[in-house]
This record gives sequence, C-alpha cells and structure tokens, in this order.
Amino acid sequence: MDLDFALILTVAVAIAGAIWGADILLLKSGRQRRADAAVKKLQQESHDPLASEVVENVTAQEMRESVLVEYAHSFFPVLFVVWVLRSFMFEPFTIPSGSMLPTLQVGDYILVNKFAYGLRLPVLGLELVPVGKPQHGDVMVFKYPEDPRVNFIKRVVGTPGDHVRIRDGKVFVNDVALSQQQEAFPEAESWELYFREKTAATDHLIRHEEGRENASPQGEWVVPAASYFMMGDNRDNSRDSRYWGFVPDRLIVGKASYVWMHKEPGLHLPSFGRDGKVH
Repeated sequence: MDLDFALILTVAVAIAGAIWGADILLLKSGRQRRADAAVKKLQQESHDPLASEVVENVTAQEMRESVLVEYAHSFFPVLFVVWVLRSFMFEPFTIPSGSMLPTLQVGDYILVNKFAYGLRLPVLGLELVPVGKPQHGDVMVFKYPEDPRVNFIKRVVGTPGDHVRIRDGKVFVNDVALSQQQEAFPEAESWELYFREKTAATDHLIRHEEGRENASPQGEWVVPAASYFMMGDNRDNSRDSRYWGFVPDRLIVGKASYVWMHKEPGLHLPSFGRDGKVH
C-alpha cells in the first residue's frame, strides 16, 4: 500500500500543534495553580521561610508536562518547519523508472520546486496564491490521475487550449511539429535513436527505439481548460497522456528543478556527477 507522506506529515503537525496549543491555553494555567498551592501549603506547614531551592523544586515538579505534551512540545517546531519547507518550497523525489530517459535516470534524486506553479494547500492541492503556470517543455511532477497516491514525472507538451497531434513518433502542437534533430549518444545501442527536441524555449534530448515509432497510441487531443498533456522523454517506453489523458491543475505537485544526487539501485554509494539543473 502506498503511503501518502504529505497527508501523514500534515496530520502529525495538526495533532502536535493541537496538543501543544491546548496545553498553553488550558493545561499550563492549571499546573501553575497547583504549583502555587503546593508552595503555599509548604509555607503554612513550615516554621521557617522556605529556601528558594525548595520553592523551585516544588514548582518544577508540579509544572512538569505529561509525556504526551512533552513530545508534542519537542516535535511540533521541527515538524512544522519540515511541513512548510516540503509543502510550499522544495520537496525531494527519487526517479523510479526510465520513462524520462535520457533526461532523468533511474536513481536520480531531484528537488521539486513547489512554488513555481503557485502556493498550494497541502494534500488537497488547491491553489492559494497564484505564482505561475506550467509552460511548454517544463518537467513536472504530478499526482497520477488514475491513482493520486502515486507521483508521476513527465514533460509538459500541451497546455490549456492546445491541439496536440502525434503521427509516426512526431509531435505536433497547434499544427506545428516540434523541432527534432538526430544526435549521436555515446552509450547508445544500435537500435536506440536520440533526438534533440525543441519545445518552446526548452532544448532537450528524447529517446526512441527503432521500429517502435507507431507502438504507442497516436491520435489528436485538444487540451481542456486547467489541464495539461504530458509525455515522457523516453517516448516509446512512457505511460503518459497518450494512454490516460490529461493532468488537471489540482493534481500538480511542482516543477522538477535540480538533480542533486544519483544512486544506482542496490548496494552502491551515491554519486554527484549528474548534479545539475533539469532541462
């Protein structure tokens, strides 16, 4: 079963904050009254003035927080900072499949800019403050429309109102073919074809497999309002909008911005040779 970490973190912050807040507003004053009463009782029973150390010890004992409140007090600030950073600024992701080869490789660790497309309400994905919209060529992380518990990463090919047409491996947006120029790739097999594709202002490599140009779904799509047409750079090995349709705005997570580490599956040390901006 996939765990929704954003939901878990949000619930944890809410519970810890509620406990801490209830203690400040309701419970702490009760402990203070008990501490004052205990000190007063000792003063009445004692023939000599109480030493300051005795008063401090009694007060500290009566003011001691319960284990639950103590944990909430300790963890809430940390959880809250992590929640803010992860929800509104940057979130780390790992690339689990080769659907974005050669741009992103299996084992890449990336940072996703959460505010590039507006500040959004965690878990629900509702836009709170508009900042920007996905543009042609952006590499975007989003919730998989068929199972929102799963995060997907693809490239934006069509924005609202665009007419997208795919024929023989060629992509046309509003009847204009995306510019493609074949390039040599150092580690390519004989059946692998790499092209330099220009999507608006973005210049990136895509991968095809010879003879499979028509293996993926082809056709024409008109992108609805507040939705996006997504494709993987590994064009013949990517389950994307050609299969399941459009990504609605509410499922956007953020813009992939930076590869900060790479680790091969299994017992391998991480490497930093692939660090750099995502194009």
